Amino acid sequence: MTTLRRLLLLPLLLLAGAAAAGPTHEYRLDNGLKVIVREDHRAPVATVQVWYRVGSSYEPDGLTGISHVLEHMMFKGTPRYGPGEYSRILSANGAEENAFTSRDYTGYYATLANDRIELAMELEADRMRHLLLLPEEFAKELEVVKEERRLRTEDRPTALTYEQFNAVGYRVLPYRNPIIGWMSDLDQMTADDLRAWYQRWYAPNNAILVVAGDVDPKEVLALAQKHFGPLQAQEPPVVRESREPEPRGATRVTVRAPARQPYLLMGFKTPVVGQADAPWEPYALEVLASVLDGGDSARFSARLVRGSEVASSAGAEYSAYGRLPSMLLVDGTPAEGQDMAVLEAALRAELERLKSEGVQPAELERVITQLVAGKVYERDSIMAQAMRIGSMEALGLGWRLADEEVERIRAVTPEQVQAVARKFLDDKRLTVAVLDPLPMGKGSVATTRGDSSHVR
Repeated sequence: MTTLRRLLLLPLLLLAGAAAAGPTHEYRLDNGLKVIVREDHRAPVATVQVWYRVGSSYEPDGLTGISHVLEHMMFKGTPRYGPGEYSRILSANGAEENAFTSRDYTGYYATLANDRIELAMELEADRMRHLLLLPEEFAKELEVVKEERRLRTEDRPTALTYEQFNAVGYRVLPYRNPIIGWMSDLDQMTADDLRAWYQRWYAPNNAILVVAGDVDPKEVLALAQKHFGPLQAQEPPVVRESREPEPRGATRVTVRAPARQPYLLMGFKTPVVGQADAPWEPYALEVLASVLDGGDSARFSARLVRGSEVASSAGAEYSAYGRLPSMLLVDGTPAEGQDMAVLEAALRAELERLKSEGVQPAELERVITQLVAGKVYERDSIMAQAMRIGSMEALGLGWRLADEEVERIRAVTPEQVQAVARKFLDDKRLTVAVLDPLPMGKGSVATTRGDSSHVR
């Protein structure tokens, strides 16, 4: 694509995004529940989502994994609807429904015809404060979660490497713990633990109701008042924030596990939106990650996979949004015949090149156009629109920031990308995990990095 064509395409993408993102309305009920309605009248469909400001990063030592276990138990019945009835009723009404747990929040959603949203809201309100949490159901579901941990982490070498990477990479922050929890904590978890966690965090004043789609905001508000309004607020728990100590040198860990091939994971401690020294830094880091790994024309793919053929795969990842500071990740698998030292040296050379030479305007323009296109096309989905609104609200950033994201990315300059590279791609901020393969046993699995979010 020529430079001129890219310049012409970007405004068109922005116009398309603006057209897709309809009016947004914000309300708050007397019990503290925040209600956000995003209108999108292109199809007679809506998504109903409830977000709770609690995830694995809120869990104390000894109770890791409890947010995810509670997510499972939210489908196990109330006095009004028995175990499994939530999913059965919604399925009978043509809905797609599920839930997810992340480090910073837990969410529940149902996407269905717009004339059925009251049903979804009624069911969500019922289980917000009225779960049975029967001991026998808890015992069964806890075993399901343990098996999930075995399959998704313990039997998957790169996921196991990622877990160990976080455990040593974060000295203090609760991001060091896996979302699914440590098996020793799951082994000792009780129904009473779960009940106390539910009563502490699952309350209207710690939740956000997001409804997006072909809906009337006034009708949504009336339904929210009808079904959620009678629920009692809960005294909000005190959240004491931890801080990582000043990084003083690289940390390395080697993981030995059955695997088909070695794997390298590197992470540099970085800030997130709202916590950086300068507000543009997280957006420059997001662009930096895309310079390295933004498709076939990005540096890692062009130079390390197809060029020198030192890597069979290489990637970079960064999220500008989080409750706590995170990391910019770089990972890779050596090509056949190459060893890990050569791969690590090649990845580091690309990082040093970015620090010393920066990025040319034409390359930056291509990367930003690609980033913006992906974010604008997201708005074609009411699910994606609601997810972005809910996550921003759950992080305490406010949904309006999502609508500003494209402009903030477009404002990133070559000088800013080089500046964040020099500031944050520093060995004193570095954690390195190496997967050293053991012989594969029968039934062993190799897969990609995991545990960013757990879906039921």
